[in-house]
Amino acid sequence: MRVTKQEPSHRINEKIRVPKVRLVGDNIENPGIVPTAEALKLADSMDLDLVEISPNADPPVCKIIDYQKFLYQQKKKQKELKQKSVKVVVKEIRFGPNTDDHDYQFKLRHAEKFLKDGAKVKAYVFFKGRTILFKEKGEILLLRFAQDLEEVGKVEQLPKMEGKRMIMFLAPKTTKKST
Repeated sequence: MRVTKQEPSHRINEKIRVPKVRLVGDNIENPGIVPTAEALKLADSMDLDLVEISPNADPPVCKIIDYQKFLYQQKKKQKELKQKSVKVVVKEIRFGPNTDDHDYQFKLRHAEKFLKDGAKVKAYVFFKGRTILFKEKGEILLLRFAQDLEEVGKVEQLPKMEGKRMIMFLAPKTTKKST
């Protein structure tokens, strides 16, 4: 197993090889374009690092900061963004083309609960053997299902045949909360 050291994502200190840089930041008295050597001396006098923030700018934008602290804060921001991202849960509900009314109501209640909890619902009718002849029944069943769940969910994808299955997706309705 080979362990490789990860390259830093920013050029720092002596790795910055351009003649002039644009200094920005809170701890600088006169921000603006300065020679790189002067920026390095200024960073060294403050016991901090000169970090290239935006290398594609002309001239590149640099900040005088503690590089390790900067990396830590970036990692922390990434973690927070990851936590805030919405994870979509898809629950499946399976029907047969000749599903009885009691079974239908039972599955309807489950789908309603899933949608209220914020999950998407993938409802499908599975055709086994000769039941493939009842495609219309399956489509009617799924459309009825969508109509019954109209108050809590909206149809994301209408019934569509995929192999031996007729599939339909429902997403929860977003309700605007008043404050």
